[in-house]
Amino acid sequence: QLQLVESGGGLVQPGGSLRLSCAASGLTLDYYAIGWFRQAPGKEREGVSCISSSGDSTDYAGSVKGRFTISRDNAKNTVYLQMNSLKLEDTAIYYCAADYYCKGRMHYWGKGTLVTVSS
Repeated sequence: QLQLVESGGGLVQPGGSLRLSCAASGLTLDYYAIGWFRQAPGKEREGVSCISSSGDSTDYAGSVKGRFTISRDNAKNTVYLQMNSLKLEDTAIYYCAADYYCKGRMHYWGKGTLVTVSS
């Protein structure tokens, strides 16, 4: 069973940066694509970014393209989301999830980490 744990969330001012981590245990991440999702208060969950199992392919939501960067270190069984130029509207709980492909249903989910962007 693949278990995912997010970390790195916190309070940051607009324009600031945070790096989220998604650490896996139970199984190796080598065969899994990892997606980052977020859910803001009162809003539906949305996809933020995804990286293929090999790391060769990445995808971003239009709202974060150019500001967020997803990467992975399979040796550490960890995927990262570097978030720069944060905006108030980036405030949300951020979740990582895993499936064989980015377009998959994402069978495994972490419990989330809260990112609050506020002045």
